[in-house]
Amino acid sequence: MYYLYILECADKTLYTGITTDLKRRVAEHNKNKLGAKYTAARRPVKIVYSKKFQNRSAASQAEARVKKMTRLEKTELVNRKNLKFNHINLWKK
Repeated sequence: MYYLYILECADKTLYTGITTDLKRRVAEHNKNKLGAKYTAARRPVKIVYSKKFQNRSAASQAEARVKKMTRLEKTELVNRKNLKFNHINLWKK
């Protein structure tokens, strides 16, 4: 199982990534050198969105689409995280 996640950094910027373990990955972003350079200078970070995928390929494709979104689009995604997004066709080619 893979997860797409969006973090909100201390400076209110958003960071997107994928992982197999959300709890571990957020801790890495907050505490050690295994986190991304981007988040190291913007700690603490908190998870504001996650979505589960069956495999790395699907998670990576969704990550690429999210990274192309504007901040407003990402914020809307985060704000509606409890809704199903099948009708948006975001996760499918």
